Amino acid sequence: MPTLLRLNGFRFYFFSHEPNEPPHVHIDKGEATIKVWLDSGEVAKSRGFRAHEIGGILAMVAEHRAMLLEKWHEYFG
Repeated sequence: MPTLLRLNGFRFYFFSHEPNEPPHVHIDKGEATIKVWLDSGEVAKSRGFRAHEIGGILAMVAEHRAMLLEKWHEYFG
């Protein structure tokens, strides 16, 4: 479960056993979690975040998208 980024209390990571899914990132803060597809920037699933928090998370994903995709492809090939 490589951690890719820590930002403003959020942990961005992916699971090492998900290579057959499209590139995505999981983001946790406290007990809340969200999964975001990196190609589209859309939410795959979310639990515990409020709507206004999700917007901020998607903005952070968009800002760091190139790095997150690079790390995904480095890890999964």
